[in-house]
Amino acid sequence: MAALRGPARRLLPGALAGLGLPPRRYRYKEKWAGTAPKISAIRLALQNFDMNYSVQFGSLWPSIRVSLLSEQKYGALVNNFSHADRVSRELELLNAVDFVYESQKAARHIQWDSPVERVRGEETAPQETHSEQLSVEQTQTSSLLSTSISPNIKCYTFSKGDVSRFPPARPDALGTLGYYLLDAASLLPVLALNVQPGDLVLDLCAAPGGKTLALLQTGCCRHLAANDISASRSNRLRRVLCSYIPKDISTDVRITSWDGRNWGELEGDTYNRVLVDVPCTTDRHSVMEEDNNVFSRMRLKERQMLPMLQMRLLLAGLLAARPGGEVVYSTCSLSQLQNEYVVERAVEVAETEYNVSVHVEDLSYFRSLFQDTFSFFADCRLGELVLPHLTANFGPTYFCKLRREE
Repeated sequence: MAALRGPARRLLPGALAGLGLPPRRYRYKEKWAGTAPKISAIRLALQNFDMNYSVQFGSLWPSIRVSLLSEQKYGALVNNFSHADRVSRELELLNAVDFVYESQKAARHIQWDSPVERVRGEETAPQETHSEQLSVEQTQTSSLLSTSISPNIKCYTFSKGDVSRFPPARPDALGTLGYYLLDAASLLPVLALNVQPGDLVLDLCAAPGGKTLALLQTGCCRHLAANDISASRSNRLRRVLCSYIPKDISTDVRITSWDGRNWGELEGDTYNRVLVDVPCTTDRHSVMEEDNNVFSRMRLKERQMLPMLQMRLLLAGLLAARPGGEVVYSTCSLSQLQNEYVVERAVEVAETEYNVSVHVEDLSYFRSLFQDTFSFFADCRLGELVLPHLTANFGPTYFCKLRREE
C-alpha cells in the first residue's frame, strides 16, 4: 500500500474494494455526547426568569434582575425578650431606623393634620374637592394601620440607598441574642396577620424561624403551633428559638414535623390566625447559590409540582382557621403561578369542595404605609408584592390576606 504512486493512489478506494476491504471514508469517527451538557442551576434559574419575568414585568425586569444579582439588604428584628431598649439605642447609633414605628408615626401625623369630615345637609352638600378626598383616604389609611397590623414588632433598617451592614447580634448576660437579622420584607406577612391578644396562631411552614420569632415578639399568642415537614429544618427552628426566647415563653410554642397538607383534618376550625409561608422557588437564592437550588436538574419534578403543593398548603391553612379567622399566604417568589394563581385556585377549591367561603382582603394600604422602605409592584391583582430594587434591595416577598367567612 505504501508503494502505490500517482494514478494508482487516486484509485485507492476502488482498489481496496477490489481487495474486499471497506473504503476508509472518514479520517475521524463522529462522536455524540452520551449526556446533555452540564448547565448550572443558577444559569437554569436565570434562563427561566428571563423567559417568564420579562413578560410578567416588562420594562421593570432588567432593574429587578440586577437587584436579584446584587447584595441583599437586611433588617434587624429586635428581640423583646432581651434588653430591647438598649438594643434599640445601639441600632439607632448605627443610623438605622425602626421602619414599623416610623410608618406608624407618619400615619398618626396624617391623621392629626387631616381635616375632620364635615357633616353635610342633604340639600346643601357641596362638591368634595380632590384634596378633601385625599385627606379622607389618608385618615382611613392611618386608622387601618392602628387596627390592622400585628403590634409590638420593632425592626431596624438602613434608609434607601444606604448599603451598610448590621454587625452580628451579641448575647446578653443570660445568653439571649438582642436581634435577629432577616430580610425586612419578610416581616410584612406577619404584620398583615394582625395578631391580637389571646389568639391561637398556626405557622404552617415555620422553619427556619424568622417569622415564628416575629410572631412571638407580638406578645399576643396564647398558643403558637410551629410546624415544618422537614425534621432537620424543625431542629434548626428549635435552635433559633432557644437563642432568642426564654424557657417559660417557649413552653407556649409547640413544634411539630407533620405534613402541613393534612392540617385541616388534624386541627380544623381551630386557629384565629394562620400563616402559610410556603416552599417556593426562592428566587434570590436560586440566582445566587448552587447549594440546595430548586432549579437543579434532579429537582425538576419537585419544581413543577410547587404550585399544587402551595395550593394544598394554603387550603389546609384555610380549613385550620376557625370561621372569622384570618390567613396570610406568602412566598419569596416573583412568579404569578406561585402567587396570585395559587390564591385564586385555593379560594375556588375551598368553596366548591369544602363549602368554605373565603374573602380576599385589600392590603393596598401597605403600599403607602411602607413605601419609604420597600419597592412595591403596583399591578398586583391580589395581595402585595415587594420587588427587589437597588436602593431598597429587599424581597422578593409576596403576601396576601384571606378571611374565612363565618
